[in-house]
Amino acid sequence: MRNASHVDQFEKEFLLKLLREMLLIRRFEEKAAQMYGLQKIGGFCHLYIGQEAIAVGSIAALDLSKDYVLTAYRDHGHALACGMEANVIMAELYGKATGCSRGKGGSMHLFDVERHMYGGHGIVGGHVPLATGVAFKIQYNEEDGVILCYFGDGAIHQGAVHESMNLAAIWNLPIVFICENNQYGMGTDYRRVSAVDDLSQTSCAYDIPSKQINGMDVIEVFDAVIEAAAQARKGQPVFLEIKTYRYKGHSMSDPAKYRTREELDQYRQQDPILVLKQAMLEKDLLTDEVYAEIDAECR
Repeated sequence: MRNASHVDQFEKEFLLKLLREMLLIRRFEEKAAQMYGLQKIGGFCHLYIGQEAIAVGSIAALDLSKDYVLTAYRDHGHALACGMEANVIMAELYGKATGCSRGKGGSMHLFDVERHMYGGHGIVGGHVPLATGVAFKIQYNEEDGVILCYFGDGAIHQGAVHESMNLAAIWNLPIVFICENNQYGMGTDYRRVSAVDDLSQTSCAYDIPSKQINGMDVIEVFDAVIEAAAQARKGQPVFLEIKTYRYKGHSMSDPAKYRTREELDQYRQQDPILVLKQAMLEKDLLTDEVYAEIDAECR
């Protein structure tokens, strides 16, 4: 796997921004887990720990003054990457009126219309037609925008997902479909319920170009989405399977006993934060002291 080896092609400040955003998501999720355990947060809570490079790398490729983000229920990372305030998101998790959805949406329904973060949706695959509708709106109004639509491997076989891709292809809509393949649909290995292991083949029936990406490398994600978004702006929908791994269970109520300790340890060695940190250290773009300062700011 790549390990952000070409970090020296980017400005130092941009790399620090990516690192800080991933650390912010990680520390936010750790605090959310702690507060859930203390019964301060109710309802469902799906953590993004391990998948930070996808939200951060992909959204960094956008211009949120004209582009849009729409995702599923594991949405804390996307919301933070869109620039939503951590305190406002946490207030929503607490069910407070000061939350982004006035305390009525909770963990799975985070919205910020001004930042073009259109949710946070709880029905598996059900939000993909909504994102396709936003793409149609962009096209109809002759805007120079694009929408990133995220969903998990558990949604890949939902009919609404395929109907949306077909429609996007027929109408040449400016949309990038992003499958965040974290290996498990709840507690089921995705390979047990898919005829093919390579989910990037999913869009071939609709003549939508696709690519499989290492989602543990924020630089690779950024590069791929820059390219995909450029294609989508020209009316060519794109499908990306971004392979990743969630370090926690499907939700806070999931002990994740369906996977081995060895498997988890293997993926922890590919931690997206540590991958970028190590690459920057090797290129003298970061010091341990600066890393510690950024980490402290995010806690």
